[in-house]
Amino acid sequence: MVRDPAGTTVHTIARRIGRATNNEAEWRAALAGLEAALALGARAVELRMDSELVVRQISGRYRVRNPRLLPFYHRVLGLRDRFQRLTVRHVPREQNREADALANRALDHALD
Repeated sequence: MVRDPAGTTVHTIARRIGRATNNEAEWRAALAGLEAALALGARAVELRMDSELVVRQISGRYRVRNPRLLPFYHRVLGLRDRFQRLTVRHVPREQNREADALANRALDHALD
């Protein structure tokens, strides 16, 4: 989901991705959010995620070693350079309920 500076939700997405690991799903969510923010004309973005691993990988604190995740990492790096500022912040899952609900909605529809 993408929110404007006032906190109003301006874009949401719940997309089925097929079989994937949790980390792949987190990376895909990061990409979807960044791509949507860019399309909406955002110049400064705070990416909030409840995956500490992905937050640390995007911020460079951890290396991305899984070859399946490297393409996501490189796409995020390419998008990062298109913003004036990109901040990545970990938030506890309890503070990320709306985004979690979107993920669950996509999972529910994958079972249809």
